[in-house]
Amino acid sequence: MGRSFEEPDPLSAALRPPPDETPAERARREQEEAEAKRVSDEIDAEIDREKTALKKKRKPVKVLLLGQSESGKSTTLKNFQLTYAAKAWAEERNSWRDVIRLNLVRTVNNLLDLMSQEMSGAPPQPTRFDDDAASVYSLEGSPLPWTEKHRLLKLRLGPLRSVQRELETRLGAASQDLDDNAPYSNQVLAFDPNADTVAPLTPRVYNAKSPGEFFIRSNNGWKTALDKLLPAGMKGRESPTSQNDEFADVIAGCATDIAAVWHDEVVRDMLKRRKIRLEDQPGFFLEDVHRIAVRGYTPTDSDVVRARLRTVGVQEHRFVFEQGRASGTEWILYDVGGHRSSRAAWYPYFDDVDAIIFLAPISPFDEKLAEDRRVNRLEDSFLLWRQISSSKLLAKTQIILFLNKCDLLERKLKAGVRVKDHVPSFGDRPNDVTTVAKYFQHHFKEIAKASNPISRPFYVHLTSVIDTKGTAATLAVVEEGILRDHLQKANLL
Repeated sequence: MGRSFEEPDPLSAALRPPPDETPAERARREQEEAEAKRVSDEIDAEIDREKTALKKKRKPVKVLLLGQSESGKSTTLKNFQLTYAAKAWAEERNSWRDVIRLNLVRTVNNLLDLMSQEMSGAPPQPTRFDDDAASVYSLEGSPLPWTEKHRLLKLRLGPLRSVQRELETRLGAASQDLDDNAPYSNQVLAFDPNADTVAPLTPRVYNAKSPGEFFIRSNNGWKTALDKLLPAGMKGRESPTSQNDEFADVIAGCATDIAAVWHDEVVRDMLKRRKIRLEDQPGFFLEDVHRIAVRGYTPTDSDVVRARLRTVGVQEHRFVFEQGRASGTEWILYDVGGHRSSRAAWYPYFDDVDAIIFLAPISPFDEKLAEDRRVNRLEDSFLLWRQISSSKLLAKTQIILFLNKCDLLERKLKAGVRVKDHVPSFGDRPNDVTTVAKYFQHHFKEIAKASNPISRPFYVHLTSVIDTKGTAATLAVVEEGILRDHLQKANLL
């Protein structure tokens, strides 16, 4: 039988003040009730704030930069920072001063090594600049007319040897160099593209005796170390002069001789005979020597983008976009080594990445891999592209192709290098940059079409990532596409 509505509610009865409550007791009770309500309201408000913050917090956008060594990955990363995180970029610009100086000094010393080799009269030996060792041993023509002037220039530029060693120490020289000639697996990547789970890494190969290119490890904190060398209060600021820059005067004192060596006709003939184009090498600054070799040198944005610092290991760069559609969103860009012995490190990053930017330089169609002189660099990019396109782990990942170094391609074609001499399938097509780029683009597209586990769009851009303005326009398109795909996956669009 139901309860009568006329019967008193037990809860109301329990909450009703006692009939004999005194005024003091009533005041105390009301004060306690008000405090309890305040605490309850504060808890509810905190819960609401946490819910709102959780909704507003976006998962970071993760982008992986892939490609062979010297394909332009690090330069692309710098362009992202320059375009979308200008404040952070400005704060670290001065950290690159010594890297740029090292690039300049190292190029000069390599040039002096070539001169010494040629002037000694001994049979020429291949260097890291010579793409084809066989061509070095078969150099034709009479001996170059070296004079006392060249020997004097070498002598006056001798101090740059110690400057290079000191700069490498300041940047954090590694105890081992990558061995470009170390054994490697015939498999281009040390993983199975058909696998759908991450496998253990294959150890990288190092050789302490190899005279390879100077590099730093990704975790050595070289920028922080260089900041400590600045005077108090100058960290992260534009410093026109640095009192503890002991190398600036030495480099500045050699500036005239550096320019003289670079513009010397005999030296140019030597490079031409060896088919070496130093100006196409990463980190080339000989044309800027009088601007850089001064005590008050401050790097420009272009200088930093062009600077070369080989890094072993995976670099993780986090920054919040300051402008564009992605303004306020945190992006994480992973720059991984492209050397063959470093490619095993790519695989663990495939599992949780929003997009991959794959950089394939198309200018080195006539060059060989430093790791294996039997392999054409463009062919290596084709093989890498096939492996990435066919990976099951990346079946639903947006992959963007940058056909990079179009500026060097155009320069090489204008110099008379014929594509068909190195890529027979090119045939008798016009040997101009538009036709060549279109031909290579079509080949990459066909590889993607045949390799992709599922059908997906083919995104491709012709780039020259040292061109900051042109790259900024490309990145605007790329950024919008990556962000749209990221928000769709997060059910926010």
